Amino acid sequence: MFQARTINAEHKDLIHDVAYDFYGRRLATCSSDQSVKVFDLDENDEWRCTADWKTHAGSVWKVNWAHPEFGQILATCSFDRTAAIWEEIVGESGNSTQSKNQSHWVKRTSLVDSRTNVTDIKFAPKHMGLLLAMCSADGGVRIYEAPDIMNLSQWSLQQEITLKMPVSCLSWNPSFSRLHPPMLAVGSDDTNVASGGKVFLFEYSESSHRWSKAETINTIVDPVHDIAFAPNLGRSYHILGIASKDVRIVILRPPQKDAFAACSTSQLEILQAAQFDDHHSTVWRISWNITGTILASSGDDGCLRMWKANYLQNWKPIAVLKGDGSGVTPEDATDREKTIGSGATARYFKLGAISNPNQVPWH
Repeated sequence: MFQARTINAEHKDLIHDVAYDFYGRRLATCSSDQSVKVFDLDENDEWRCTADWKTHAGSVWKVNWAHPEFGQILATCSFDRTAAIWEEIVGESGNSTQSKNQSHWVKRTSLVDSRTNVTDIKFAPKHMGLLLAMCSADGGVRIYEAPDIMNLSQWSLQQEITLKMPVSCLSWNPSFSRLHPPMLAVGSDDTNVASGGKVFLFEYSESSHRWSKAETINTIVDPVHDIAFAPNLGRSYHILGIASKDVRIVILRPPQKDAFAACSTSQLEILQAAQFDDHHSTVWRISWNITGTILASSGDDGCLRMWKANYLQNWKPIAVLKGDGSGVTPEDATDREKTIGSGATARYFKLGAISNPNQVPWH
């Protein structure tokens, strides 16, 4: 059993993104009101707004935290064709009108290479350094690097990748296995089904220091709204979640070590592990838990749905939350009729004792 909590963000327009920091004790939101707000979890387990400032001249689509090893850093991207890097300054801001419990965020730089709407922005995993990937509606994927992490005003464009269709989302592979090169997944929301696959996989070559396209997932031809690699805690393969007209879970198996050494570019084995249309509508966002074992998705049906694989790697729905935080069973959720519980509590049900795994359909 878990409890849903409501945070009154008090944005003046639609909230487009919510992002937790590395420790899960800070929360950033961005909105069409052109602002970003930061909330901190206090000693009473209450979320308190500690920062609120205007960031762009247009709707702010995404907000993302850097790893705390580099400091308290946020990246934002907007309809105004720019992305911005923000750093929190500890101490007084010098603004007498600012409340004492408000932190002070300073814009370190603006990234203005995009000619159109910047749709997504993500910091790379910590082991890759302070890298930032952004994508835009002009089909461009740009990767930036901060040569000096103590000087966040200087970012160099490491590489620009151009696709023939608009790009809506991207995700870094968080795995740091030496058996496979760094990977970046990119999704397109192009509505033209005839244009082919909408998910592209890029790999980084240590020899050429360049990113190159490794694979295209041609089985996904519908617009992709969100994409996310699952955290990898020791698997020999990678799992990719995709939000489109439904929820897709794809397994990417790297080649064997000897085969990889024999060729310059790896050939990934792409397997579709699951496909769910339980939302019966467009799926907009997906997110993995910290161990990469549970996927959450949200769609136009107003529900948050959770999926988990059993010991046979069969993915099943395990919980459904309605927009008000109340829970419904996965079976009844498809009918959208019967609800369980009330208020802000969702419930898990015991499916049975695991005395013999063959008797348990999933756990």
